[in-house]
Amino acid sequence: MADTCADTVGVEEEFLLVDPASGRTVMRAEAVLARLQDTDLTKFHAEFAGTQVEAATGPCTSVAVLADALAHARAMVADAAREEGLDVLSRGTPVKPAPHPVAAEGARYHRILDTYAGVIDTYEACGCHVHVGVPDRETAVAVLNRVRPWLPTLLALSANSPGRGYASWRAVQQSRFPGSGIPPRFAGAHEYDAHVDRMVTCGTLVDRAQSFWLVRLATTLPTIEFRVADAAAGVDDAVLQAVLSRALVHAAHADISAGVEPPAVRDDVLAAALWTASRYGIDGAGVDPWRECRVPATALVDDLLKHVQSALEERGELALALGLVAARV
Repeated sequence: MADTCADTVGVEEEFLLVDPASGRTVMRAEAVLARLQDTDLTKFHAEFAGTQVEAATGPCTSVAVLADALAHARAMVADAAREEGLDVLSRGTPVKPAPHPVAAEGARYHRILDTYAGVIDTYEACGCHVHVGVPDRETAVAVLNRVRPWLPTLLALSANSPGRGYASWRAVQQSRFPGSGIPPRFAGAHEYDAHVDRMVTCGTLVDRAQSFWLVRLATTLPTIEFRVADAAAGVDDAVLQAVLSRALVHAAHADISAGVEPPAVRDDVLAAALWTASRYGIDGAGVDPWRECRVPATALVDDLLKHVQSALEERGELALALGLVAARV
């Protein structure tokens, strides 16, 4: 993503390359990427696994522009893959994984593989990452503190990696990394940075550019990066994550301006909510972080929509969000 501001949103989508005959993912990312050319709005990248490619939009203020960019990027990836005799799968985890998907090129990737060993040497998971612009890092941390309770609901809405009884098996795989899940509350950017530095010193993170939180401050951009969602089955699902993530940031801004304190929710209850979202998705139980009990996941979606209603109305996106949610639930 390029330079951004507090009103922008961009999306990174990760895709799996699949052999159409066997349905198994194949390590052909380099060949597919060689057929792709960046556009003004979209850049294409390699991932840690050689079975994956990423398409990252630039910062958009218009949801319509974002949706067009996502659709165009998907078509480009599908065409490039087809020219290599491959299919593209937009799913959180593969149906038939490659036996050894890692294509670690470069010193940093080799350090990652050496550090996490068996956790990563078969790691083949795809997410839909949303970047929302923020004016500065102090504001970003204050926003981070206020969006934490809503991350399990974003995961439940996105669940697209069924396996072993879970709606989001990707979330389970991701939870094996140190310091994964929902970040703790921070007093400010200094405390956030000190925490990341401490984890690097302790050896659980390879460098400051790496963390496994499901929402974090981007290292090179003035954005908050939501990393909670599974890869989106379609463009509408990616747009829904983008619309809700930006609305959550705007609602947090409003609370900051009004002097509203971050929600008082327990870390262990948030962890329970996240696990429950990965287990059941949107069709089963959820955990209410405030009442600390099970409720239908759809009730939490209703709560989320109420929380961001004003932010959606201000941008003229309420009807769009309601329609996309209705199609999902």
